[in-house]
Amino acid sequence: MEHVNRLVRDRGRLFWILNLSGWAGYTLAAWLGALAHEKPESYLLVILGTAVIGLVITMFLRLIYRELWNRSLTVLVIGVLVASYAFSFGWQWLHNIMYWDWVKDNWRPEHLMDFVSGILGSFYILLCWSGLYFGIKYYLQLQEQTEQTLKATSAAHQAQLKMLRYQLNPHFLFNTLNAISTLILDGKNETANQAVSRLSDFLRYTLDNDPMSRVTLGSELGAIDLYLEIEKVRFGDRLVVEKSIEARAQNALVPSLILQPLIENAIKYAVTPHEEGGTLRISARVQQQTLVLQLSDTGPGLGNGDNGQKSSGVGLKNTRERLQQLYGDNQAFTLAPNEPSGLRITINIPYETEDD
Repeated sequence: MEHVNRLVRDRGRLFWILNLSGWAGYTLAAWLGALAHEKPESYLLVILGTAVIGLVITMFLRLIYRELWNRSLTVLVIGVLVASYAFSFGWQWLHNIMYWDWVKDNWRPEHLMDFVSGILGSFYILLCWSGLYFGIKYYLQLQEQTEQTLKATSAAHQAQLKMLRYQLNPHFLFNTLNAISTLILDGKNETANQAVSRLSDFLRYTLDNDPMSRVTLGSELGAIDLYLEIEKVRFGDRLVVEKSIEARAQNALVPSLILQPLIENAIKYAVTPHEEGGTLRISARVQQQTLVLQLSDTGPGLGNGDNGQKSSGVGLKNTRERLQQLYGDNQAFTLAPNEPSGLRITINIPYETEDD
């Protein structure tokens, strides 16, 4: 397939292959017709001579049609008709002379118009060749434009995914650095050093993983653990995390950092505003051929007063758009109240593993 693609991209080589193949086919068809009509062997020379002249003529037609390609449709049609008729006139004249010289022993007709008898057949052949030339040329140009459009769409698609994946809230970095600074001022250097190390590992994870690729849920949860340990530097025992991960779900492929903005959002609304803190629950299971991810918190839930989360918040919108970009209609992102309080987010995506 790659060989065919290279051939299509090499327009000059493709033209010669198709043109030579076409005239070879013309020669074969004419020779079979001559055998069927019991023509003499000398007629084969006429067929070969006619095919060679036709090949040369189409080389000139190609040069003319290149000039006509970007002209208006009217100019193009008129140019094709005039060029095809003019060349068919000379082509038929030479064909008849070769026929009279090689088959009829130098016989000549009495009337001048007999020299171009059969010109309509030659005109029809050149018109067919012209139609194929423009048809193939238009098809190749259309394919090239389609390929360029797909590349542009793919580039825009990848750029959007990268933008969505890299939208880590800068407040997270500011708050983490402030928390580390406070630890240093309080003389808790060992804890501060651990926080810096975890922050470094987490940021390295975000940069090393291509946003277009997917990672196993186990690897993703490892990165989430780094993130949560960093947040625990700020919140301590106020941040409680519970997990329920099915063994089979560990190997499922998920978009990298798909949970991070949701967890950040939950911490913002369920932990930060409350002196007693809050609880986050992360669960994952495989249901038939669907991976079901759930994140719930004990915050105020959606639209519950001024402290309520907004369904159009950056973290939720970001995740929803990424899932739509990656999976189209083969995904679901739903929000529901959590009992007794808070928000429950459910993500359904196809269950796929590295072995698939």
